[in-house]
Amino acid sequence: MKLSVALAVYNEELTISQCLESIVSIADEIVIVDGGSTDKTVERAKKFTKKIIETDNPAIFHINKQKALDACTGEWILQLDADERVTDALRKEILRTIGSPQGRHGFNIPRKNYFWGHVMKKGGQYPDYVIRLIKRGYGRFPCVSVHEQIVVDGPVGYLQEPMDHISYRTKEDYWKKADAYTTLNAKEMKSKGLVNDVYTWVTYVVLKPLLTFFSLFIRHKGFMDGWYGLIFAYWSALHFPIAYKKYLKMI
Repeated sequence: MKLSVALAVYNEELTISQCLESIVSIADEIVIVDGGSTDKTVERAKKFTKKIIETDNPAIFHINKQKALDACTGEWILQLDADERVTDALRKEILRTIGSPQGRHGFNIPRKNYFWGHVMKKGGQYPDYVIRLIKRGYGRFPCVSVHEQIVVDGPVGYLQEPMDHISYRTKEDYWKKADAYTTLNAKEMKSKGLVNDVYTWVTYVVLKPLLTFFSLFIRHKGFMDGWYGLIFAYWSALHFPIAYKKYLKMI
């Protein structure tokens, strides 16, 4: 079975090489859609593949992920982000799976999320299943929301071996990504015609932050990750008032 690997990237010179090194041994084809990177992302990607599509960087970055899927020719597609790494055990499981998919059209892959170098074991951060391995023609990104996954037409299974997700290396790295997410959330709020009244203020400044913090830190046992779990839950809660503040500037 031919395996394509699809990535959409933008200014990922610090992560792209390690990601591609982790998958090149089993990839029959690597397709990269670059959203106009201004660093050495494309230069480093060219060491692994010639199939690089250079385009713009849309606010809904899933649009470029879908472009990468559309350009793949393999019977199976593994969609990755540049800050993810495929382990040796996962590579072997992927090959076994596409060789005998048991009627599945897609597969969830668990992720180990790293926060400042710490593997997050709780707080809703593990196993953190994401649909990443799909049979070509049976999965698409809706391209309408910031936190969406691939939608698969047909049965979906689960792999056991996790990939490494080096998501937040530093404080600056976290808030750079959070800035993009909260901006998209604010735009969604505006597009839905959210009424700006006392109820909305209470919802986004008080209720949603509190519920998020307690869900991650207490319900999902983020406290077991110690200081990292506390900071992660607190920063996650701040996404709502930040998005609300941006929304106010848009209306």
